[in-house]
Amino acid sequence: MERQPEVARHRLAGQILDLIRDARLDVGTHLGEQFLGDLLDVSRTPVRAALALLAEHGVVEARRNKGFFLVQPPQSLNGVEIVVPSTMDQMLYDRMVRDRLEGVLPDSFSQAEIAQRYGLDRVVVVRTIARLAHDGLVARKKGYGWRFLPTLDNRSALRGSYEFRSAIEPAAILFRSFRIDGGVLDKIRMQHIRLEASPNFGTIDGSEFFEIDAAFHEMIADFSGNLFVLHAVQQQNRLRRLFEFGTYNNRKRVREWLREHLDIMEALVALDFTRASTLMEDHIANARSKALV
Repeated sequence: MERQPEVARHRLAGQILDLIRDARLDVGTHLGEQFLGDLLDVSRTPVRAALALLAEHGVVEARRNKGFFLVQPPQSLNGVEIVVPSTMDQMLYDRMVRDRLEGVLPDSFSQAEIAQRYGLDRVVVVRTIARLAHDGLVARKKGYGWRFLPTLDNRSALRGSYEFRSAIEPAAILFRSFRIDGGVLDKIRMQHIRLEASPNFGTIDGSEFFEIDAAFHEMIADFSGNLFVLHAVQQQNRLRRLFEFGTYNNRKRVREWLREHLDIMEALVALDFTRASTLMEDHIANARSKALV
């Protein structure tokens, strides 16, 4: 079984590779560890490990006492893919989410029950439950055991959520208090562009898709200048977290909503709020039609 640090190293190497492509860096460019760490919000140590992996793939080379330098032009990197190794942790994570959505797992459970149900050792179970907790899917019970957090786990709740969001989110864009933060908008746009263009799209972890999806909708709500709208959208994101994690295997649909998000942001950049509002309404309607088939 691959260790978690190795998985993280592969994911980070893929992110750096995407940055190299997006920025169209010239051959010979010095890839500063501190700069990349600041950009990707990690320390220099994991960046160094990721660059070493890219060196193994012939993308960069390490020069003694000088660091890492790009040795391939961006246009030649389209066929390079950093495959994230699968882990028992990831397989258990995916299985628990799927089983919960299908009603197989109860509201509450213990580590021992999960280990027995799936035939896995305690270390894997502990790490997986910790990740589920970090992602906001489960929480520790008072006393002993764990519980799944409230979610949109039936058609009635899901339909109600989409109806509520259809009424709130498109309207918020037309509020007189709506103001765009250009720096925040540019950051979220670049994250979407990087994901959409990534050759590692099929192996990107579902949590990354959810976080960028949630960040987009909360950004729009924040721009509304209305705290009630922001709090409502944040609550909706918490409730839909488990359901959304179960949909990310459909990467065709993920590509569709990434493009829909980008279209909305392009309308915002053009200050065409009416179009942005209409596109948001269409986006939520599309999501609803896919979820309630």
